[in-house]
Amino acid sequence: MQRLLITGAAGFLGNMMRQRLAHLAPILRLSDVADLGAAAANEELVQCNLDDAAAVDDLVAGCDAIVHLGGRSIEDKWSVIRQSNIEGVVNLYEAARKHGMPRIIFASSNHAIGYHKQTERLDASATTRPDGLYGVSKVFGESMASMYYDKFGQQTAIVRIGSCLDAPVTHRMLATWFSPDDFVSLIERAFTVPHLGCPIIYGASDNSTSWWDNSQTAYLGWQPKDNSDKFRDHLMKTVPQPAPDAPDVIYQGGVFTADGIHPEDED
Repeated sequence: MQRLLITGAAGFLGNMMRQRLAHLAPILRLSDVADLGAAAANEELVQCNLDDAAAVDDLVAGCDAIVHLGGRSIEDKWSVIRQSNIEGVVNLYEAARKHGMPRIIFASSNHAIGYHKQTERLDASATTRPDGLYGVSKVFGESMASMYYDKFGQQTAIVRIGSCLDAPVTHRMLATWFSPDDFVSLIERAFTVPHLGCPIIYGASDNSTSWWDNSQTAYLGWQPKDNSDKFRDHLMKTVPQPAPDAPDVIYQGGVFTADGIHPEDED
């Protein structure tokens, strides 16, 4: 791999991966609509709106692999979600098809299955149950990845990211926590395994409290190493337990399930 593209590189997760994925390629091409700061010696910085098809085509050209973290990462009005997470995904996959089909890590989300209850254990065949417009956009992205694989052979790791932080900050995150190190090891594996395909992978560490089953993707040879248990005592002492009927206790998507639909701005 000579050039790795990271979209959404100015965001929280993108900035984290910018530092941690530099060893994968001599050149990192970093993209965002926001300011990316100063370029390191191994970096190419590209300001790009994902809904601009021509700009995305230029962005993908010459890249050997893509970590797609770009787009709106929280609930918002539909016009914002559509622009970033729908049009942007269409443009990305069409650009990848035109430019040699580099492998893609697609950052999906647990909010694609957020209305499943925490008493359920889900594998890759679980029915999608998005908990908002953001979740719907991630289901769309997963479907685009699947279609481009079946139709053209475009390989993608669909990663339903839980909570990728240095440490869990809520009781729910004891199940959803995904350590940055485990995410990096998954990306490394997805780019090196002889045949990737288009698997759905639950992005979570090896937590004792778990709702997700990655046994269908065991062929990748990826095994997370970290466990949220080391934070359990601290959370129990410092973070109040939510009520038994709180969305954070009932649903896998947590508080996203309690959000309303964001109205469009009035003219």
